[in-house]
Amino acid sequence: MATRIALVTGGSSGIGKACAQALAYQGFHVILCGRRRLPLEQAALEISADGGGVEAVACDVSRPVEVESLFTTIEERHGRLDLLFNNAGISAPAVLMDELPVEEWLRVVEINLTGAFLCTRAAFSLMRRQKPRGGRIINNGSVSAHAPRPFSAPYTATKHAITGLTKSTSLDGRAFDIACGQIDIGNAATDMVKPMQAGILQANGSLAAEPAFDVGRVGEAVAFMAKLPLDANVQFMTIMATKMPYIGRG
Repeated sequence: MATRIALVTGGSSGIGKACAQALAYQGFHVILCGRRRLPLEQAALEISADGGGVEAVACDVSRPVEVESLFTTIEERHGRLDLLFNNAGISAPAVLMDELPVEEWLRVVEINLTGAFLCTRAAFSLMRRQKPRGGRIINNGSVSAHAPRPFSAPYTATKHAITGLTKSTSLDGRAFDIACGQIDIGNAATDMVKPMQAGILQANGSLAAEPAFDVGRVGEAVAFMAKLPLDANVQFMTIMATKMPYIGRG
């Protein structure tokens, strides 16, 4: 069986790195994408040391020219793409929306939404042209799209939009054997989540510590979605810390 090729955006640390490790363990050749070359290369070295096939390609997913170059490189080197994990994302300062600079809003939209669209657009094109055709796209959503945190309008809005992108891609991809699903993650233990374990603002105005779970479990979940045959699809999956204040939040 030919080696399957996977692209993970935002792959130098946290959820992206954990998912890249899990995919490499499952036999994928993983292309790590991110804005900063040195952390990408370090992550690639660590995954390679564990026996995984991996390479690093620097790319800002919010820039159309860089995304086009990334996918040209993938096609020239490998001839195909079997999996895209749209993981790259940022948040904005936690302030009231009328205190948020418009530039901050636009930057979150550029990375979280436009970046995911640009990568999806390029992957869709390659997947429907390659032989055998088809592939899988997995989008990193968020439980925040269902139960937002205070002062999170840019992040929450883009994650709602990701769900729309997931559904549209899933529908439009049917004719070309392109499956698209989404994973919504709550409190995976990454550097971004560490402050929540000390205390974070709740909807009622209080501060409360929130439990987290091993980010490796996210990698396992994405790998499960990724290795399904293309006639089956996990449309939406939620993975979260069992005791986080999500169900009943607010």
